Amino acid sequence: MKLGYTIIYVADVPAALDFYSRAFGLATRFVHESETYGELATGETTLAFAAHALAELNFTGGHVAADQSAQPLGFEIAFVTADVAAAYAQALVAGASELAAPVSKPWGQTVAYVRCPFGVVVELCTPMAG
Repeated sequence: MKLGYTIIYVADVPAALDFYSRAFGLATRFVHESETYGELATGETTLAFAAHALAELNFTGGHVAADQSAQPLGFEIAFVTADVAAAYAQALVAGASELAAPVSKPWGQTVAYVRCPFGVVVELCTPMAG
């Protein structure tokens, strides 16, 4: 088994795709004609967005919309980059909220955190030394 998709439910799929393009330089790979589902070109594992309406169809008990939570939900997505400070600054310009400015961790990684306008926590980090 392998991880194939991370799907984030959002109020506006085209707006989410646009934000992630501007904030993190990711190209849109696919958008369904209904604009209720779209994917970014992120490598082997697909980062996708689906409309809250699709979540309501999938989960009869409803779901917690990340952008409706005052506090970040207990998960994140992470983007690896050689220049965390530049990526962090670009994300803020694109409309992300600051959670934690870039810091050097004891294990040698530089890490920063932002919250996207759709409520998701995004970690920006340098590669792990291997």
